[in-house]
Amino acid sequence: MTNIILLGPPGAGKGTQAAMLVEERGMIQLSTGDMLREAKDSGTEMGKVVADVMARGDLVTDEIVIGLIREKLQGDKAGGFIFDGFPRTLAQADALGALMAEQGETLDYVIELQVDDEVLVDRIVGRAAEAVAAGGTARADDNAESLKIRLMAYYKQTSPLIGYYHAKGMLKGVDGLGTMDGVKAEIAGVLS
Repeated sequence: MTNIILLGPPGAGKGTQAAMLVEERGMIQLSTGDMLREAKDSGTEMGKVVADVMARGDLVTDEIVIGLIREKLQGDKAGGFIFDGFPRTLAQADALGALMAEQGETLDYVIELQVDDEVLVDRIVGRAAEAVAAGGTARADDNAESLKIRLMAYYKQTSPLIGYYHAKGMLKGVDGLGTMDGVKAEIAGVLS
């Protein structure tokens, strides 16, 4: 069983790679957005708290997210956990580390999908154009301006985690601009 964090800016391919790890290695993807939506609809005590916070339009606290992760860690462990979208800050990284220790779990690797911002912007804008050309719809935030704002937020909040996990000897870099299969192979190399 292996527990990992996938780091990388919006559009770097974290969700795609996580889905392949779930499929091929039986890992469990812990995406904060998915966990919050699931909790909100669950009717549990924690779910009622999440629903109330979201109904007020407030941001969900780190304590709530850690509570949701704690619940998941106490369930089926399958092939390990993929943390996707959490932690985003140093405080969250500390909280996750403490939770993992409390649960007798380890965090094995932090895999950073490394990308060139300009190439990433071109990739996302191109993906949006392809979706529209194929008769579908693009994500509302799949445009150059929105992506640049999301990238700034990522670098401001999340990039300190790169140094944090590097200092702990856990950070592994992967070329996030390779083909899907190429990135998958690099990640497999880290995990083997």
